[in-house]
Amino acid sequence: MSETASYMLPLGTKAPNFNLFDTVTAQFKSLNTLKGAKATVVMFICNHCPFVIHVNDTLVTMANYYQQRGVNFIAISANDVLNYPQDSPDLMKQQALKVGYPFPYLYDETQDVAKAYKAACTPDFFVFDGGLSLVYRGQIDNSRPGNGIPVTGTDLKSALDCILNKQKISEIQKPSIGCNIKWK
Repeated sequence: MSETASYMLPLGTKAPNFNLFDTVTAQFKSLNTLKGAKATVVMFICNHCPFVIHVNDTLVTMANYYQQRGVNFIAISANDVLNYPQDSPDLMKQQALKVGYPFPYLYDETQDVAKAYKAACTPDFFVFDGGLSLVYRGQIDNSRPGNGIPVTGTDLKSALDCILNKQKISEIQKPSIGCNIKWK
């Protein structure tokens, strides 16, 4: 299991728009139709990455909680499915239903969206405010597979709570660590 750190896109960056295939509903969805009223979490994940599997339950719990408060979550997989068929759209749908994702699980076939966000790993988290300006990017928390630290979502929750409470988010943010995106 190789570890790759997120790129840490500059704070203030505007969220690149997209129109991607939602593997669960079989419809194309855009950022503008999926964004949250108060914030939007765009996360790059995949089916097989042990780092994503490690945080899946916490992602579902967090999304269920924050989506009721105006924060929408959007998951995107950009992995090369020819070399990593376990990340194919059909299996993405199965994974979303099995885990109970309460958010869309979109397929970035061309990998153009992942490149626009400068996503590097799975999971890679980007939080945008109501105006779609980047206010947080980095890890969900300090837990990693095998390090014995429980998954709490502390870092991501802190950023979302600051948005909801109209407080400043710390600019000291740790990169996410995960498997590299499987580029074509």
